[in-house]
Amino acid sequence: MLSVIRKLLESYVLKLENGETKLKQVAGIMVVINVAAWALGLVFVFDNLGYNVTTIITGLGIGGIAIALAAQNILGDLFNYFVIFFDRPFEVGDFIVVDDKRGTVEYIGIKTTRIRSLSGEQIIMSNTNLTSARLHNFKRMNERRVLFTLGVVYGTPLEKLRKIPGLLRDIIARQPLIRLDRIHFASYGAYSLNYEIVFFVQSPDYNQYMDIMQDVNLQIYESFEKEGIEFAFPTQTIFVQNPAEQSKPTQTAL
Repeated sequence: MLSVIRKLLESYVLKLENGETKLKQVAGIMVVINVAAWALGLVFVFDNLGYNVTTIITGLGIGGIAIALAAQNILGDLFNYFVIFFDRPFEVGDFIVVDDKRGTVEYIGIKTTRIRSLSGEQIIMSNTNLTSARLHNFKRMNERRVLFTLGVVYGTPLEKLRKIPGLLRDIIARQPLIRLDRIHFASYGAYSLNYEIVFFVQSPDYNQYMDIMQDVNLQIYESFEKEGIEFAFPTQTIFVQNPAEQSKPTQTAL
């Protein structure tokens, strides 16, 4: 019977995406099923031996409540393991962010899940913490929204200000994996005239996203250099007036 249940679970898992990598999770579920099956088997054995099974079950129920109260955290993690297995908020190989922790899921266990962080160390988190947290799963991201601003100096001629959106639009249009949303002269800053650019990178791969951003930034720099458009940077202008040139106080007639 147990082998039949195992085969059914394995066939279910293999039908899922990347099913072969998830077969290890079946072993965890089978541990719980084996314990439950052995417990039921022992009850039937005692019943056949003539013991009062009702008394045994009552005693087990009382003892089970006591154990459950003492090990509620462990049982909570076990329950959430089943939640992760069937609901699949994340899977082995997914890149996730939980609060300030981020990394790739390496292993999903009965009590804990192990995550390999970007800096190389392994992060071990309880299943309860993972299912109750706001979790970002980047593996399932279809496209990445990018919003960035760039500023040009005050004093840039009006015709060049009008030309900038077209320059940026042409640069972005040359990228095959970018879907442009909008480009606007957005605001007057403290030291710059600010343009806001919004587009979507149609790839979840972070390295590919950074390659695209690098190419866009280099092309913007090259285009602005050719057009003589200056990027703004934090500056402060101080006007100093010679005291000798200050106007004398005027007299008013009474």
